[in-house]
Amino acid sequence: MPLAIFDLDETLVSGDCSSRFCEYLQRTGLVEGNDFIQRERELMDDYHHQRLSMADYIEFLLAPLAGLSVTQVDALMPAFVERWIRPRIYPQALSTLMEHRRAGDRILIISASAEFIVRAVAQDLGVDDVLAIDLEQTDQQRYDGRIRGIPSYREGKVQRLQQWISQQGESLAGATFYSDSINDRPLMELVDHPVATNPDPLLAELACQRGWAVLDWTQLQQPKQASAVVPQLSTYTGT
Repeated sequence: MPLAIFDLDETLVSGDCSSRFCEYLQRTGLVEGNDFIQRERELMDDYHHQRLSMADYIEFLLAPLAGLSVTQVDALMPAFVERWIRPRIYPQALSTLMEHRRAGDRILIISASAEFIVRAVAQDLGVDDVLAIDLEQTDQQRYDGRIRGIPSYREGKVQRLQQWISQQGESLAGATFYSDSINDRPLMELVDHPVATNPDPLLAELACQRGWAVLDWTQLQQPKQASAVVPQLSTYTGT
């Protein structure tokens, strides 16, 4: 059956999970003061302007966790997801995931956020297959601030997906990809059915030029029956 591929931040979830995690770290006292949050916002501005160094962002994100083991970091995630992410999941996202499950499609979340964040959110969504930014660990099983392998960011998403497809014996034939960001243009152009979902202005413009399906879930409307077949998806209203 075809793949149903989803970006995470601003696509399935309102807001960016990594940004919310930074706020969570501040609220729980793992970081102090407002400088950390201000710096994170500056880095996210770089992301939206397609100039972010993902290595710099990951190093920044992991710095407050240097004293924690991987197991301790994982232990933070259930409360974080429950309180900070679950209320921000779009109802329409849940409906669309359900429709793909009913159609028998294999669902994959691919994200430029850290693997431990994406995995925790995916688990809450009932999605087993995840591609995210893998992290190097020290001999003491702590994150050392570095990315392991190819980061699933921009063109790296395509590379990681192609590796995964080869390993899993899957195919991109008939695949659908939902994303909000112009940073995902390389993967949007690769799949048969790109769906610009809550698109940023640049992606909305590109989708209009290419005739791609567009969805707007940002109004937090009541969930509707959403078809897994792209031509039957709702049309973006520009609101």
